[in-house]
Amino acid sequence: GMAEWVGADASRSLGPEHPEVLRLRELTSYIAYLAGDPLRAFHVSLDLARVRRRHQDPEAAYGNVQSAAAAWRAVRDPVQGLNLGQDLITLWTELVADGGPAADDLEQLESARTRMTRLTERARARSLADNPYTP
Repeated sequence: GMAEWVGADASRSLGPEHPEVLRLRELTSYIAYLAGDPLRAFHVSLDLARVRRRHQDPEAAYGNVQSAAAAWRAVRDPVQGLNLGQDLITLWTELVADGGPAADDLEQLESARTRMTRLTERARARSLADNPYTP
């Protein structure tokens, strides 16, 4: 859409990690989320969180992790949710280890881990329903 086009244009002229480009990508992620594309919103937000962590901006990185988590909760497929959740929790745990705001807010991370347990159960139940003959 328009935000992506503007983002690509800005990325070419300013560079992919320029603060304005990162803000435009946040907007792209938010629009994707509102448009019912949580997968795209998740990937953009998680990628932004990695960039922000590399730039040593723990507040912004954690904000992006929270956006990714919101998008992740909107992903309905349990197997997809497990794969994405693995990436999310890995980065989130690294942010906690860095200190900063993620370390002050451990309940959120716990709630993500709890969702992973539920997704594992749902994925297992689904694979048994698809193939009841597996031991």
